[in-house]
Amino acid sequence: MKKMDVIKLIRYHVDNNDQAFRDQAYSIAEDFCKNGDNQVGTYIISLLSGYNTMSPQEREIDSDFLRRSEIINNPLPLPQKIYEDIIGITNAVSFNSGINKFLFAGKPGTGKTESAKQLARILSRDLYIVDVNSLIDSRLGQSAKNVDMLFDEINSMYSPQQVLILFDEIDALALNRLDRTDMREMGRVTSSVLKGLDNMSSSVVLVATTNLLDSFDGALLRRFDKIVDFNRYTHQDLEDIALIILNEMLSKFTFANRNTKLFKKILSLASPLPMPGNLKNIIRSSIAFSDPNDGNDYLRKLYMQLCPSLEMNVHLLKEQGFTTREIEVLSAVPKSTVSRLLSKETKK
Repeated sequence: MKKMDVIKLIRYHVDNNDQAFRDQAYSIAEDFCKNGDNQVGTYIISLLSGYNTMSPQEREIDSDFLRRSEIINNPLPLPQKIYEDIIGITNAVSFNSGINKFLFAGKPGTGKTESAKQLARILSRDLYIVDVNSLIDSRLGQSAKNVDMLFDEINSMYSPQQVLILFDEIDALALNRLDRTDMREMGRVTSSVLKGLDNMSSSVVLVATTNLLDSFDGALLRRFDKIVDFNRYTHQDLEDIALIILNEMLSKFTFANRNTKLFKKILSLASPLPMPGNLKNIIRSSIAFSDPNDGNDYLRKLYMQLCPSLEMNVHLLKEQGFTTREIEVLSAVPKSTVSRLLSKETKK
């Protein structure tokens, strides 16, 4: 950030030039993001987005199709490329440019839903989640009518600039209308979704998620301003995320020993590593259900979950590159016994 940027910011404030002040502040936020300080950039953008001043009672709506969700500020580690897309969405929305419909596509457990929730937090918007099950009705034509009513409710909300709609797993409704295996009723539902997106208030932010991008109707894809691919995880990305999850869990389960080197060795054996959602469950369950009197027990459980087809023994662990001490930790066999067993094997 240059000195002139700060001088301009102060001048616009003194002159009560609100639009120029906001534009300059957004420019400073983007500069922070470009230079690697995403935390400061995101914080500035969240301040500029404005906070809701209405009381919780005023914000509640009576709807059969939408439910308000609390936003919990949990850490959400993402690969840099996906993170940059999220920041780009934040910038676009904050500029009130009319760019407001986004599709998060990727395998289960890649962080699509949690990213949408974090986006609502960054933008300081109330989060409403579409209850897809309530939209589907066995009566002919009623599902399409329900979708129409859903979008009517969205467009009539109290303050659309303070709302983010999460349409989780929108593929449950939006199938390919030209697919001959698709029921005609669901084709009508998809058409209603298209119409609803076309007529939706530009002040509302809508994020849809899908695991089945290839099954989408092409016309529906064109309705979204940005499609974010959540499948862009490298092994290193997943390893970094696993370490963040581990540190978070160890802060709660203090009986567990911190052994980052061994933890990373175990991760390296999984090919491929599970996606973040499943990875978090594996790490969490390994620690939560481990023996509180044995600080290394979670590492054994982690090994067995990531390598379920392998029968653990000292010889296999040696072949996998573990040291004698690490073999002792994983096998619960005393180090002296491990050395003796490996020595016998070497003599043979």
